[in-house]
Amino acid sequence: MNDPKIFRKDPDLARKGIENRGGQNLPALEEYIELDKTHRELLQEVEEMRSKRNESSKAIGQAMGAGDKDKADALKAEVATLKDAMAKKEEELTPIAEKTRGLLLSVPHLPDASVPIGKSEEDNPVVRESECKPAELGFEARDHVAVGEAIGAFDFETASKLSGSRFAIVQGLGARLQRAISQLMLDTHTGEHGYKETWVPFIVRPEVLEGTGQLPKFEEDLYKTGQLEESEDGSSTHSYYLIPTAEVPLTNIVRESIVDEEELPLKMTGLTPCFRQEAGSYGKDVKGFIRQHQFEKVELVWISKPEDSMDALEALTGDAETILKILKLPYRVIELCTADIGFAAKKTYDLEVWLPSEKRYREISSCSNCGDFQSRRMNARLRRKPVGGKKGAVELVHTLNGSGLAVGRTLVAVLENYQNADGSVTVPEALRPYMGGVETIKPTA
Repeated sequence: MNDPKIFRKDPDLARKGIENRGGQNLPALEEYIELDKTHRELLQEVEEMRSKRNESSKAIGQAMGAGDKDKADALKAEVATLKDAMAKKEEELTPIAEKTRGLLLSVPHLPDASVPIGKSEEDNPVVRESECKPAELGFEARDHVAVGEAIGAFDFETASKLSGSRFAIVQGLGARLQRAISQLMLDTHTGEHGYKETWVPFIVRPEVLEGTGQLPKFEEDLYKTGQLEESEDGSSTHSYYLIPTAEVPLTNIVRESIVDEEELPLKMTGLTPCFRQEAGSYGKDVKGFIRQHQFEKVELVWISKPEDSMDALEALTGDAETILKILKLPYRVIELCTADIGFAAKKTYDLEVWLPSEKRYREISSCSNCGDFQSRRMNARLRRKPVGGKKGAVELVHTLNGSGLAVGRTLVAVLENYQNADGSVTVPEALRPYMGGVETIKPTA
């Protein structure tokens, strides 16, 4: 969540940031600003009553010591009245505090000042393009579905019988190619980029999703399990959720903790399945392997010092780019404008890979600096180095994440860019050691 101090000290700056994002959350911001004033006024009243009660309680002892029973009785009556008044005010505070927190959770991250202002994805500037340019195939490019089915890699029909639309079976050398892609990514990120490979749970509690910003905003996109967990006191229950990305458990590793400054940055990577209902994408990419309810992704997560997070974003984006360079796939880097950045992000770069069948670039990775937006929700902090014999200051860490890369979309890009006129697919050189030396995947029929 955003720092509430920003909304209090400079509400116009906050309004401008939300307006630049499209303005949809402006009513929630306005309601929060007004309700927060009421909340702080009530808090002040309670504190004044508490201070007066403490003074009166102290005076009771003094009156009793002086033998002034009448004064002591009057003071006792005053303390009792204050206690009742405080209880009523505190009852008023509870629902207001809950409402203000809910409103604060619903307001997206204010964009960084460096983010280009725009109204839609059409306003996203291209930052750079790869040296590897789209090749002339010399024949009419087929899409990844046709290429994959020809080599026996995909079986969408059987997957639909098993689970419905937006699911796929990947098999044979196609499955091995997908595994090779993920192994290349993990080996590169751990061996060359300094990430710690981390295996995480695929099912998490709701507070974990709230910590990274998926809840409450994107609940309709999540898969909720039927299993319930009861709180220790038996007062409530909650469902578990399947993770939509490894960003969720990886980032939450530092929740409710304090990391020494010397340990930062923490760089973690993990290969996990991802589960998304795609509730907001009805009719988009229903056919094929682009937009699935279940897919695999190698995630990159950084836990950084605040002053280093912008440089960390450049480094993280570069790490993801490396995979595309190794695979010799044409790609470009775009910077998302204010209207297109994600809910928790303050600045984002997208990597887009060339798909010959569509004659356009498609997103394959999104790399974001979330600043202290997630860490404030998770209470994830760092402790600075000791100064002058005193303990170092404690402050919120910054969190970053990016796909390094989406495995399925990388498979799609390989199938399309490495297809041949006879229906075969050339295996990229970097993947051949993971494929047992296979250089070409030939059509099955």
